[in-house]
Amino acid sequence: MRIALLEDEHEQAQHIQSILSERGHYCDSFPSGQSFLSAVLHRSYDLLILDWQIPDMTGIDVLENVRAQLNWPIPVVFLTQRDSETDIVRALDAGADDYLSKPAREAELVARINALARRTNPDNEKEVLRYGPFEINTQQRSIILHGELLTLTDKDFDLTLFLFQNQGRLLTREMLLERVWGLARDINTRTVDTHMSRLRRRLGLNPENGFRIKTIYQRGYRLEAMTANATEDTAPVSDQA
Repeated sequence: MRIALLEDEHEQAQHIQSILSERGHYCDSFPSGQSFLSAVLHRSYDLLILDWQIPDMTGIDVLENVRAQLNWPIPVVFLTQRDSETDIVRALDAGADDYLSKPAREAELVARINALARRTNPDNEKEVLRYGPFEINTQQRSIILHGELLTLTDKDFDLTLFLFQNQGRLLTREMLLERVWGLARDINTRTVDTHMSRLRRRLGLNPENGFRIKTIYQRGYRLEAMTANATEDTAPVSDQA
């Protein structure tokens, strides 16, 4: 998983990053609420870990900003020295999914993160997924639309599956290259744009079929469910929106 960590103590941040990287996770660390929010709102992460006491705002402030501005329910874990019942209840009421006290117990931290990942992505365990008129068979690696089998390359199937499993979520080009192509983030992202253009046509992503791929200007893409009376809008979304 791609994890964003809010932790202003450098040694503590390095320790947590080391724990997570040893378990196969990728973790970016940020020392302030503003730098953390800027990254989370412009990049793609699977899970957030928040400290409560940071220099420029509280972890609760950060959490409330995340919940107000992100359009998908990213899992959030608090990892902090504050361990009173009042603090725990306040964090959970504000939208946190779990709460751990420092110092982090390595096995417990990883286990809770993995549990949240399973709970957040239950479709990962299913063989047949249905999204409106689309039926995706993860074992046969096939996609059926209105009862007809679509002709897709292996990479197109992988990209389609990832899009539907992350419906409503901003997916940066770099993240798509990592997750679908297995490439480093500094590779040219034109490959992603080419495949997205082709998928729009091959999958029939339009109002009649209930979904569209939205281009988010200078960021990436988002698969959106559409209402019955929605019209196709392919204009880029400004970073200021």
